[in-house]
Amino acid sequence: MSSASDRGMTVANMRDPKGADDVGVVFLESARFYKLPRAHTSFDRIFNQLRYAMDTGRPVKVRCRPPDGDVIEDVDLA
Repeated sequence: MSSASDRGMTVANMRDPKGADDVGVVFLESARFYKLPRAHTSFDRIFNQLRYAMDTGRPVKVRCRPPDGDVIEDVDLA
């Protein structure tokens, strides 16, 4: 998954409100609130990787759409 637009970040918090279209994700390295849409075809995989990274403090490489946007397209454990 690695590309020039990937950012290495550490998950600080995830907000998973019941019935919401998106899961909110906060990273230590950014003041921005990011979104993982439940409609994403890889939602379960990405959600589980983010949760694991948050629980273990392990950084992830994050790709957003658009590259400087706030919608998470993919993640990979760093």
